[in-house]
Amino acid sequence: MWLSGLRGFDWMPDLWSEIDRMQQETGRLLSGAGAASYQNFPAINLWMNEHDMIVTAEVPGIDPSDMDISVEGEMLIFNGSRHPENAGDGAKFHRQERPQGGFRRKIRLPYRADSGKVEARYDKGVLSIRLPRLEEDKPRKISIKSE
Repeated sequence: MWLSGLRGFDWMPDLWSEIDRMQQETGRLLSGAGAASYQNFPAINLWMNEHDMIVTAEVPGIDPSDMDISVEGEMLIFNGSRHPENAGDGAKFHRQERPQGGFRRKIRLPYRADSGKVEARYDKGVLSIRLPRLEEDKPRKISIKSE
């Protein structure tokens, strides 16, 4: 980057690494990458078979009572909020990378789920949602008749 020519001045090496970090962070925010990454919070995985789907989401530090889950047609919607951390009187942030505030994820499912049978569990910061497939949406074997 533009700082590479100034590396010979080792009188404050921590300053240079911090300026590099700030330049990278500013570039990321101005390019729109910061907004996109927060829109994809929390990170999810989705597994499926012919009977159900499992969605897992990383939500460390978020109380399950601060999250809502719903299924509308082929959409899984979950939202919640992470409350600000309080380090105590007189404490000021030196660095803050964990987002706080509200989040909302809408995930298009590969098939319709039976919303009456959806189950959710929270364990060690991971939310797991099991979405059984509607019986009428399950694949059926078609027998071939011959004459």
